[in-house]
Amino acid sequence: MVGYDPKADDRNISNLEVAVAGSVSGLVTRVLISPLDVIKIRFQLQIERLSRSDPNAKYHGILQAGRQILQEEGPTAFWKGHIPAQLLSIGYGAVQFLSFEVLTELVHRASVRDARDFSVHFLCGGLSACVATLAVHPVDVLRTRFAAQGEPRVYKTLRDAVVTMYRTEGPLVFYKGLNPTLIAIFPYAGFQFSIYSSLKRAYEWALPAEGKKNGNFKNLLCGSGAGVISKTLTYPLDLFKKRLQVGGFEQARASFGQVRSYKGLLDCAGQVLREEGPQGCFKGLSPSLLKAALSTGLVFFWYELFCNFFHHISKADS
Repeated sequence: MVGYDPKADDRNISNLEVAVAGSVSGLVTRVLISPLDVIKIRFQLQIERLSRSDPNAKYHGILQAGRQILQEEGPTAFWKGHIPAQLLSIGYGAVQFLSFEVLTELVHRASVRDARDFSVHFLCGGLSACVATLAVHPVDVLRTRFAAQGEPRVYKTLRDAVVTMYRTEGPLVFYKGLNPTLIAIFPYAGFQFSIYSSLKRAYEWALPAEGKKNGNFKNLLCGSGAGVISKTLTYPLDLFKKRLQVGGFEQARASFGQVRSYKGLLDCAGQVLREEGPQGCFKGLSPSLLKAALSTGLVFFWYELFCNFFHHISKADS
Protein backbone atom coordinates (compact mmCIF):
# COMPACT_ATOMS: atom_id res chain seq x y z
CA MET A 1 0.00 0.00 0.00
CA VAL A 2 1.30 3.46 -0.92
CA GLY A 3 0.86 5.88 1.95
CA TYR A 4 0.11 5.24 5.60
CA ASP A 5 -2.52 2.58 6.17
CA PRO A 6 -3.70 2.17 9.79
CA LYS A 7 -4.93 -1.33 8.94
CA ALA A 8 -1.47 -2.40 7.81
CA ASP A 9 0.63 -1.42 10.79
CA ASP A 10 2.53 -4.70 10.52
CA ARG A 11 4.30 -3.37 7.42
CA ASN A 12 7.33 -2.44 9.44
CA ILE A 13 9.68 -0.47 7.18
CA SER A 14 11.73 2.57 8.11
CA ASN A 15 11.72 6.01 6.51
CA LEU A 16 15.15 5.22 5.04
CA GLU A 17 13.74 2.10 3.37
CA VAL A 18 10.82 4.14 2.01
CA ALA A 19 13.29 6.66 0.54
CA VAL A 20 15.44 3.88 -0.96
CA ALA A 21 12.37 2.20 -2.49
CA GLY A 22 11.32 5.53 -4.01
CA SER A 23 14.82 6.19 -5.38
CA VAL A 24 15.28 2.75 -6.94
CA SER A 25 11.81 2.82 -8.49
CA GLY A 26 12.66 6.15 -10.10
CA LEU A 27 16.07 4.98 -11.29
CA VAL A 28 14.86 1.79 -13.00
CA THR A 29 11.86 3.52 -14.57
CA ARG A 30 13.96 6.40 -15.94
CA VAL A 31 16.29 4.04 -17.85
CA LEU A 32 13.31 2.40 -19.55
CA ILE A 33 11.29 5.48 -20.52
CA SER A 34 14.07 7.95 -21.45
CA PRO A 35 13.57 7.59 -25.27
CA LEU A 36 9.89 8.53 -24.98
CA ASP A 37 10.80 11.46 -22.76
CA VAL A 38 13.24 12.85 -25.34
CA ILE A 39 10.62 12.55 -28.12
CA LYS A 40 7.97 14.16 -25.91
CA ILE A 41 10.24 17.14 -25.14
CA ARG A 42 11.09 17.62 -28.84
CA PHE A 43 7.34 17.67 -29.65
CA GLN A 44 6.57 20.13 -26.85
CA LEU A 45 9.23 22.58 -28.02
CA GLN A 46 8.28 22.50 -31.71
CA ILE A 47 6.39 25.63 -32.77
CA GLU A 48 5.24 24.17 -36.10
CA ARG A 49 2.24 21.83 -36.20
CA LEU A 50 2.90 18.14 -35.58
CA SER A 51 1.57 17.25 -39.01
CA ARG A 52 2.87 15.89 -42.32
CA SER A 53 0.94 18.68 -44.05
CA ASP A 54 3.27 21.33 -42.57
CA PRO A 55 6.45 21.30 -44.70
CA ASN A 56 8.38 23.15 -41.98
CA ALA A 57 7.57 20.61 -39.27
CA LYS A 58 10.64 18.62 -38.29
CA TYR A 59 8.63 16.03 -36.33
CA HIS A 60 5.07 14.83 -36.92
CA GLY A 61 4.76 11.39 -35.31
CA ILE A 62 6.33 9.17 -32.66
CA LEU A 63 7.83 6.62 -35.08
CA GLN A 64 8.95 9.29 -37.57
CA ALA A 65 10.58 11.33 -34.78
CA GLY A 66 12.29 8.24 -33.41
CA ARG A 67 13.70 7.34 -36.83
CA GLN A 68 14.85 10.90 -37.55
CA ILE A 69 16.57 11.34 -34.18
CA LEU A 70 18.28 7.97 -34.67
CA GLN A 71 19.49 8.89 -38.17
CA GLU A 72 20.68 12.41 -37.32
CA GLU A 73 22.03 11.98 -33.80
CA GLY A 74 22.51 8.26 -33.21
CA PRO A 75 21.04 5.97 -30.51
CA THR A 76 22.69 7.87 -27.65
CA ALA A 77 20.39 10.83 -28.43
CA PHE A 78 17.54 8.97 -26.72
CA TRP A 79 19.48 9.16 -23.48
CA LYS A 80 20.60 12.78 -23.83
CA GLY A 81 20.68 14.35 -20.41
CA HIS A 82 20.42 10.91 -18.82
CA ILE A 83 22.76 11.69 -15.92
CA PRO A 84 20.78 14.75 -14.75
CA ALA A 85 17.59 12.80 -15.50
CA GLN A 86 18.74 9.99 -13.23
CA LEU A 87 19.72 12.43 -10.48
CA LEU A 88 16.25 13.92 -10.90
CA SER A 89 14.50 10.55 -10.70
CA ILE A 90 16.49 9.27 -7.72
CA GLY A 91 16.12 12.47 -5.70
CA TYR A 92 12.51 13.09 -6.68
CA GLY A 93 11.43 9.52 -5.95
CA ALA A 94 13.06 9.50 -2.52
CA VAL A 95 11.66 12.87 -1.40
CA GLN A 96 8.19 12.36 -2.89
CA PHE A 97 7.44 8.92 -1.45
CA LEU A 98 9.00 9.73 1.93
CA SER A 99 7.01 12.97 2.16
CA PHE A 100 3.82 11.17 1.14
CA GLU A 101 4.26 8.46 3.80
CA VAL A 102 5.01 11.07 6.48
CA LEU A 103 2.11 13.37 5.50
CA THR A 104 -0.50 10.60 5.36
CA GLU A 105 0.66 9.32 8.76
CA LEU A 106 0.42 12.85 10.20
CA VAL A 107 -3.17 13.09 8.96
CA HIS A 108 -3.98 9.79 10.65
CA ARG A 109 -2.27 10.75 13.92
CA ALA A 110 -4.13 14.06 13.96
CA SER A 111 -7.41 12.15 13.50
CA VAL A 112 -8.54 14.71 10.93
CA ARG A 113 -9.59 12.35 8.14
CA ASP A 114 -9.15 8.72 7.16
CA ALA A 115 -5.60 8.54 5.78
CA ARG A 116 -6.87 6.42 2.85
CA ASP A 117 -9.48 8.95 1.63
CA PHE A 118 -9.29 10.20 -1.97
CA SER A 119 -9.02 13.82 -0.77
CA VAL A 120 -6.22 13.00 1.69
CA HIS A 121 -4.20 11.18 -0.96
CA PHE A 122 -4.81 14.05 -3.40
CA LEU A 123 -3.66 16.72 -0.93
CA CYS A 124 -0.69 14.76 0.45
CA GLY A 125 0.33 13.60 -3.02
CA GLY A 126 0.31 17.17 -4.33
CA LEU A 127 2.25 18.55 -1.35
CA SER A 128 4.84 15.76 -1.45
CA ALA A 129 5.43 16.42 -5.16
CA CYS A 130 5.90 20.16 -4.52
CA VAL A 131 8.49 19.43 -1.83
CA ALA A 132 10.30 17.03 -4.19
CA THR A 133 10.13 19.55 -7.05
CA LEU A 134 11.73 22.31 -4.98
CA ALA A 135 14.54 19.91 -4.11
CA VAL A 136 15.33 18.75 -7.66
CA HIS A 137 14.11 21.50 -10.04
CA PRO A 138 17.62 22.68 -11.02
CA VAL A 139 18.36 19.15 -12.22
CA ASP A 140 15.10 19.14 -14.22
CA VAL A 141 16.19 22.31 -16.02
CA LEU A 142 19.54 20.71 -16.86
CA ARG A 143 17.81 17.56 -18.13
CA THR A 144 15.51 19.62 -20.38
CA ARG A 145 18.43 21.61 -21.82
CA PHE A 146 20.36 18.42 -22.61
CA ALA A 147 17.34 16.71 -24.19
CA ALA A 148 16.45 19.81 -26.22
CA GLN A 149 19.83 20.59 -27.78
CA GLY A 150 20.67 19.37 -31.25
CA GLU A 151 24.04 18.99 -33.00
CA PRO A 152 26.59 20.44 -32.50
CA ARG A 153 25.97 20.35 -28.78
CA VAL A 154 26.04 23.57 -26.78
CA TYR A 155 26.81 21.73 -23.55
CA LYS A 156 29.40 18.94 -23.68
CA THR A 157 29.20 17.76 -20.07
CA LEU A 158 27.06 18.28 -16.99
CA ARG A 159 29.74 20.47 -15.42
CA ASP A 160 30.03 22.53 -18.61
CA ALA A 161 26.25 23.07 -18.62
CA VAL A 162 26.15 24.20 -14.98
CA VAL A 163 29.07 26.63 -15.39
CA THR A 164 27.88 28.04 -18.74
CA MET A 165 24.29 28.53 -17.60
CA TYR A 166 25.36 30.18 -14.36
CA ARG A 167 27.78 32.57 -16.11
CA THR A 168 25.51 33.55 -18.99
CA GLU A 169 22.06 33.55 -17.35
CA GLY A 170 22.65 33.84 -13.60
CA PRO A 171 21.62 31.57 -10.71
CA LEU A 172 17.88 31.96 -11.29
CA VAL A 173 18.21 30.05 -14.57
CA PHE A 174 18.09 26.84 -12.54
CA TYR A 175 14.57 27.69 -11.42
CA LYS A 176 13.16 28.67 -14.82
CA GLY A 177 9.68 27.26 -15.27
CA LEU A 178 9.25 26.73 -11.51
CA ASN A 179 5.84 28.44 -11.27
CA PRO A 180 4.09 26.35 -13.93
CA THR A 181 5.92 23.29 -12.60
CA LEU A 182 4.50 23.75 -9.10
CA ILE A 183 1.06 24.68 -10.46
CA ALA A 184 1.06 21.58 -12.69
CA ILE A 185 2.73 19.12 -10.35
CA PHE A 186 0.34 19.60 -7.43
CA PRO A 187 -2.81 18.38 -9.23
CA TYR A 188 -0.83 15.90 -11.37
CA ALA A 189 0.76 14.11 -8.42
CA GLY A 190 -2.39 14.54 -6.35
CA PHE A 191 -4.42 12.76 -9.01
CA GLN A 192 -1.69 10.13 -9.43
CA PHE A 193 -1.78 9.05 -5.79
CA SER A 194 -5.52 9.40 -5.26
CA ILE A 195 -6.54 7.75 -8.55
CA TYR A 196 -4.00 4.96 -8.00
CA SER A 197 -5.44 4.05 -4.61
CA SER A 198 -9.00 4.35 -5.96
CA LEU A 199 -8.25 2.12 -8.96
CA LYS A 200 -6.67 -0.48 -6.66
CA ARG A 201 -9.78 -0.55 -4.47
CA ALA A 202 -11.99 -0.79 -7.59
CA TYR A 203 -9.84 -3.65 -8.93
CA GLU A 204 -10.09 -5.53 -5.63
CA TRP A 205 -13.84 -4.96 -5.53
CA ALA A 206 -14.36 -6.14 -9.12
CA LEU A 207 -11.91 -9.07 -8.90
CA PRO A 208 -11.54 -9.94 -5.21
CA ALA A 209 -9.75 -13.24 -5.82
CA GLU A 210 -7.46 -11.85 -8.55
CA GLY A 211 -6.69 -8.75 -6.46
CA LYS A 212 -5.00 -10.87 -3.80
CA LYS A 213 -3.19 -13.25 -6.14
CA ASN A 214 -1.78 -10.86 -8.75
CA GLY A 215 -0.62 -7.95 -6.63
CA ASN A 216 2.24 -6.91 -8.91
CA PHE A 217 0.07 -6.92 -12.04
CA LYS A 218 -2.61 -4.94 -10.18
CA ASN A 219 -0.06 -2.31 -9.09
CA LEU A 220 1.29 -1.98 -12.65
CA LEU A 221 -2.17 -1.75 -14.24
CA CYS A 222 -3.60 0.72 -11.72
CA GLY A 223 -0.43 2.83 -11.80
CA SER A 224 -0.64 3.03 -15.61
CA GLY A 225 -4.29 4.08 -15.48
CA ALA A 226 -3.55 6.73 -12.86
CA GLY A 227 -0.70 8.09 -14.99
CA VAL A 228 -2.80 8.43 -18.15
CA ILE A 229 -5.72 10.15 -16.40
CA SER A 230 -3.49 12.51 -14.41
CA LYS A 231 -1.36 13.50 -17.39
CA THR A 232 -4.37 14.23 -19.61
CA LEU A 233 -5.91 16.51 -16.98
CA THR A 234 -2.76 18.57 -16.43
CA TYR A 235 -0.86 18.37 -19.74
CA PRO A 236 -0.98 22.02 -20.96
CA LEU A 237 0.92 23.22 -17.89
CA ASP A 238 3.66 20.67 -18.57
CA LEU A 239 4.05 22.05 -22.10
CA PHE A 240 4.26 25.65 -20.82
CA LYS A 241 6.90 24.57 -18.30
CA LYS A 242 9.10 23.04 -21.01
CA ARG A 243 8.80 26.14 -23.21
CA LEU A 244 9.87 28.37 -20.31
CA GLN A 245 12.77 26.13 -19.28
CA VAL A 246 14.52 26.57 -22.64
CA GLY A 247 14.20 30.35 -22.61
CA GLY A 248 17.60 31.93 -23.41
CA PHE A 249 18.59 28.72 -25.19
CA GLU A 250 17.28 29.71 -28.62
CA GLN A 251 20.56 29.30 -30.53
CA ALA A 252 20.61 25.58 -29.83
CA ARG A 253 17.02 25.21 -31.01
CA ALA A 254 17.45 26.89 -34.42
CA SER A 255 17.93 23.62 -36.31
CA PHE A 256 14.56 22.33 -35.07
CA GLY A 257 12.47 25.18 -36.54
CA GLN A 258 10.97 28.38 -35.19
CA VAL A 259 11.82 29.61 -31.70
CA ARG A 260 9.97 31.95 -29.36
CA SER A 261 10.76 33.98 -26.25
CA TYR A 262 8.29 34.17 -23.37
CA LYS A 263 8.07 36.67 -20.50
CA GLY A 264 6.30 34.31 -18.13
CA LEU A 265 3.60 31.71 -17.73
CA LEU A 266 0.67 33.87 -18.88
CA ASP A 267 2.62 35.25 -21.84
CA CYS A 268 3.64 31.72 -22.84
CA ALA A 269 0.07 30.43 -22.62
CA GLY A 270 -1.21 33.42 -24.59
CA GLN A 271 1.34 33.04 -27.39
CA VAL A 272 0.73 29.31 -27.72
CA LEU A 273 -3.03 29.81 -27.93
CA ARG A 274 -2.76 32.68 -30.46
CA GLU A 275 -0.18 31.10 -32.76
CA GLU A 276 -0.83 27.38 -32.41
CA GLY A 277 -4.45 27.22 -31.29
CA PRO A 278 -5.89 25.14 -28.42
CA GLN A 279 -4.39 21.97 -29.94
CA GLY A 280 -0.97 23.57 -29.47
CA CYS A 281 -1.39 23.11 -25.72
CA PHE A 282 -1.46 19.34 -26.28
CA LYS A 283 1.58 18.92 -28.56
CA GLY A 284 3.42 15.78 -27.61
CA LEU A 285 0.40 14.34 -25.79
CA SER A 286 0.67 10.93 -27.51
CA PRO A 287 4.23 10.09 -26.40
CA SER A 288 3.50 11.78 -23.09
CA LEU A 289 0.51 9.52 -22.38
CA LEU A 290 2.51 6.47 -23.42
CA LYS A 291 5.33 7.63 -21.16
CA ALA A 292 2.91 8.41 -18.31
CA ALA A 293 1.33 4.97 -18.52
CA LEU A 294 4.72 3.25 -18.47
CA SER A 295 6.48 5.50 -15.97
CA THR A 296 3.68 5.80 -13.41
CA GLY A 297 2.84 2.12 -13.67
CA LEU A 298 6.48 1.12 -13.29
CA VAL A 299 7.18 3.59 -10.47
CA PHE A 300 4.31 2.28 -8.34
CA PHE A 301 5.13 -1.31 -9.33
CA TRP A 302 8.80 -1.05 -8.30
CA TYR A 303 8.02 1.02 -5.19
CA GLU A 304 5.52 -1.49 -3.83
CA LEU A 305 7.81 -4.36 -4.80
CA PHE A 306 10.77 -2.93 -2.88
CA CYS A 307 8.60 -1.95 0.11
CA ASN A 308 7.32 -5.53 0.29
CA PHE A 309 10.90 -6.77 -0.03
CA PHE A 310 12.03 -4.63 2.92
CA HIS A 311 8.96 -5.73 4.89
CA HIS A 312 9.79 -9.42 4.40
CA ILE A 313 13.40 -8.81 5.48
CA SER A 314 12.18 -7.02 8.63
CA LYS A 315 9.83 -9.92 9.44
CA ALA A 316 12.59 -12.46 8.90
CA ASP A 317 14.94 -10.56 11.24
CA SER A 318 12.32 -10.17 14.01
